[in-house]
Amino acid sequence: MTTVFKQPQELFSALGAELGTSDWLELDQQRINLFADATGDHQWIHVDPERAKDGPFGKCIAHGYLTLSLVNLFLPQIVDVQGISMGVNVGCDRIRFPAPVPVGSRVRGSGELISVEEIKGGVQAVVRVTVEIEGNDRPACVADTISRYFPA
Repeated sequence: MTTVFKQPQELFSALGAELGTSDWLELDQQRINLFADATGDHQWIHVDPERAKDGPFGKCIAHGYLTLSLVNLFLPQIVDVQGISMGVNVGCDRIRFPAPVPVGSRVRGSGELISVEEIKGGVQAVVRVTVEIEGNDRPACVADTISRYFPA
């Protein structure tokens, strides 16, 4: 479910609100391998299923930074700010990886609007995105994302 704001100024009235959730996404070995190729991080816990069977997680796990990068996929599914000429990703303030994501797991993002402020020409919002692992009590990732929205 996506939370829609018709104008960036509407974000102020939703401060502290739980926003939407993204669709579930399966993290398969192919995606993990492609991320390893893109980043050069070929650590065996990510890309060697045979060795990983005897490792600390019993199978391959997704890279923490792969999990974080999915926030970019999930965020537009969580919140849709309309009436803008552009939105800009400014970065993240706080990032944590509380639990590993075993290969084959399904993950999704959920959001909470934790900060909104006026900036020159627009509105800056901090959305805490929690990447949930289906069937796990602990999240895979929690990131405070910073976005700027400039009215049309």
